[in-house]
Amino acid sequence: MNIDEWMKAYVKIVRNIFTDRIVFIGLQGSCSRKEMTAESDIDVVLILDTVSLEDLHSYRNAIADMPDRDKICGFVSGMAEISNWYPADLFQFYYDTKPVLGSLNFLLPKISLSDIQYAVRIGACNIYHMCVHNVVHEHSMEVLKELYKSSIFVLQAHHFLLTQNYISRREDLLNSVTGTDLHILQTAVNLKKEPTISEKQFDACTKNLLEWSSDLIQRYKS
Repeated sequence: MNIDEWMKAYVKIVRNIFTDRIVFIGLQGSCSRKEMTAESDIDVVLILDTVSLEDLHSYRNAIADMPDRDKICGFVSGMAEISNWYPADLFQFYYDTKPVLGSLNFLLPKISLSDIQYAVRIGACNIYHMCVHNVVHEHSMEVLKELYKSSIFVLQAHHFLLTQNYISRREDLLNSVTGTDLHILQTAVNLKKEPTISEKQFDACTKNLLEWSSDLIQRYKS
């Protein structure tokens, strides 16, 4: 799949419907980083002047016959809503979105240093909570994989706070972080390739993630 050609077709279809109401079109996730696999979703972002239920129906009908329709996901929003979104969420949204049409620069003044710190803290809190829940209640390899996937986004924000440099590609991030952060990232990458792991590995991975998230929670406390 050629994602650039696919996006050209997507933009043409969407512009035929919403014309000058489109504020922004972008691409997120593995497709935007050129790290896509056959299983990757196509995370498209569409921001309109406003969004009604009728607009959503029109959008759904417009993309119904596109190639790989079953992989299309992403985010649709009106301008007022995204402009007043919670700032801690806007950090990742801004830096992880590749512009295709328009710009998200209007969001930057809304994102403060404390918002990014909160993004790291709440992300670490969620990982910590689910680590505990997974050990006690589910004991699921898939849950553990998802937690390590979430850790990458927390790592990106944490690294940005340390360096003022946002790194989107996993390979580039591996070459930039050190210590425990590097170990967590390497584990996240390796777990994605593993269909299963031993009980001993499960406990070791959980222990490392639990301790890493605990450290971040305390480091970025109010």
